[in-house]
Order: sequence, then structure tokens, then C-alpha cells
Amino acid sequence: MKIMNVFIMGIAVLAMLGINISGAQAGHNGNGYGKQKVVYHINYPGGEGDKAYLGALKNIQNHINAVGAKNLDLKVVIHGNGIFLLKSAKDAGALQTAVGNLKSQNIAFNVCANTLKGKKISVDQLYEVFDEDVVPSGVAELAHLQADGYTYIKP
Repeated sequence: MKIMNVFIMGIAVLAMLGINISGAQAGHNGNGYGKQKVVYHINYPGGEGDKAYLGALKNIQNHINAVGAKNLDLKVVIHGNGIFLLKSAKDAGALQTAVGNLKSQNIAFNVCANTLKGKKISVDQLYEVFDEDVVPSGVAELAHLQADGYTYIKP
């Protein structure tokens, strides 16, 4: 009898505190997803009309829409032929709009210094890239972020 009373009191206390046990266990923000750390890897050419780049940027926006910008720490690492995403975005158009929109949501675009040097491209030739966006090595940055708990995605 005493055990039953303790159990009932415990439930009553939880109810008074307004604790939703199922929500507390899930740790989610109401959309089915908790906080996430993600790195997107772009190192391929854009293809006809930059379709591949636009598709990747749409995937990133869909990710933000699903999880919520404040629940997402998302970085984009660009190296190799992926550099042409930001080079093409320098011209007004769909790529510039998509990149600008993601940057306005605090999405970081990290660019490989080795790629810039090897392709003889300066940050001035890229859309909205500054010295602080340049990392020594794209692949080393990917490994570093994964070791730091970021989930790797290659769209």
C-alpha cells in the first residue's frame, strides 16, 4: 500500500510540474528532430546550368526547414571543382540568390586554400567569401569537423 501511495504521489508531482514525459525523453523541438551539427561537402562540378549546385543548396535549405535554423549548426566545405559554385554565384542569378539566402541564415561556407592556390583563384573572384572563410585544407577541415561531432553529408 505504501509503495502504491509513493508511486501515485510521484505521478502527481510530475503532473503538477507540467512535465511532459514523452517530450522530455525525445529531446526534440516539436518537429521530430533535435539539435544537429552537420557538414555538407561540395567538391564536384556544377554541370549543365549549375543544376548539381542548385540541387545541393536546395537540400541544405530543406534541411534547415526541417530542423529549424536555431537547432542546426551547419557548415558547407568547398574544395576542388566545387569552388566553381561560389565563382558562378558571383554573377547575379539563381546560385547567387540561393547562396545569399543560406548565408543570411548563418550558414558558413568554408573554402579550401589549397584549391584557391592550385586553381589560381582569389577570394575576390568568389561570391561573399572573405579571408576568415578560407581553411588551409578542405579535406582536413572535413575530418576535423567529423571528429568534432559533425555529421557528414555529400549531396
